[in-house]
Amino acid sequence: MLSTTTGLLTKGVGILTYAFALKHLAIFELSAQSAWTWVFAFVFYDFCYYWLPRCGHERNILWAAHSVHHQSEDYNLTTALRQTSTGFLLSWIFYLPLAVVGVPLVVFISVASLNLLYQFWVHTRHVPKLGWFEWFFVTPSNHRAHHAQNALYMDRNYGGVFIIWDRLFGSFQEEDDNEPVIFGVTTPLASWNPLWANVQFYAQLWNDARHTERWWDKLRIWFMRTGWRPADVKEKYPMAKPDLTQFRKFEVPLEGRQQVYVALQFAVYVGFGSYLMNAGEGFSATALVLGWSVMAFGLFTLGVALENRPWALKAEVVRLALNVPLVGLAPLAGLWPASSLAWPGLLSYSLLSLIGLYWCRGRLTRLAS
Repeated sequence: MLSTTTGLLTKGVGILTYAFALKHLAIFELSAQSAWTWVFAFVFYDFCYYWLPRCGHERNILWAAHSVHHQSEDYNLTTALRQTSTGFLLSWIFYLPLAVVGVPLVVFISVASLNLLYQFWVHTRHVPKLGWFEWFFVTPSNHRAHHAQNALYMDRNYGGVFIIWDRLFGSFQEEDDNEPVIFGVTTPLASWNPLWANVQFYAQLWNDARHTERWWDKLRIWFMRTGWRPADVKEKYPMAKPDLTQFRKFEVPLEGRQQVYVALQFAVYVGFGSYLMNAGEGFSATALVLGWSVMAFGLFTLGVALENRPWALKAEVVRLALNVPLVGLAPLAGLWPASSLAWPGLLSYSLLSLIGLYWCRGRLTRLAS
């Protein structure tokens, strides 16, 4: 949900840079009225897309963004929705070739949407290999290998729609029945905090850059191959990789009352996120920033509760208290229209939430073992 909300603020970056490149760099002028333009654009877009995750796996600065999609130790349709909030910073570069050859903006946006839509269904463990289809297209089987942290599958199968790019460029790996896929990343996130999920690897790079004594290493670490660390930092601050034979998914024990409380609060944010997605196109930048802040802080506090942090109760009380100024700020910013129902609505929600907190207060402050 955080990535989709962030997208309301950042998706214009890719569109604006593409439109600028199309206007100033296009060599040809392809017609959106031609079916061949659409076919060409669909295939060429996927070719360009192939290089985005490939470079995202091979370079530190790009892996810092792309790793968010791989952090999940489960693999289902929600994994497809688990996207980075920082990818907009550099991902637009990979689609500039489409602008250079003159693919119209409307065609670019359309084929990008189709490519993304196709990728949704391949995030499942329940569809087996699909015979001849596996040779040409990305499938649940070969994309499961892409999400694995096993050495056999590491850095493989980057295609979005067509797997032929991987076969052509030597990055294909078939899912092996004798090597069950273990999902996740080799430096586990071990957190339910969506904000930390988006900055985890950036923070690691920053710390390594700060600790190394060589100025050249401080700069090049960001652009080196994924996993590269300065020699002095690696020696002083070693990072052990987990033994996959002993792999256990990250899990914090929660009692029933905690689960009910967090699930109900999460449902509220699903509703709020849906509202932002449906109405956000007409919002001002101020309204979008306020909406994003509400969503980000809310999901952060729920993550704290899911991790059984000792300060979870305090964080939740702060979140609910912030509903008081939100009632006044939201209409001013244009997040929602002024309404006589806002005060009683948010007040009722906050009071019911406080009752829920009292119901499980002792459990929310217990640090999980």
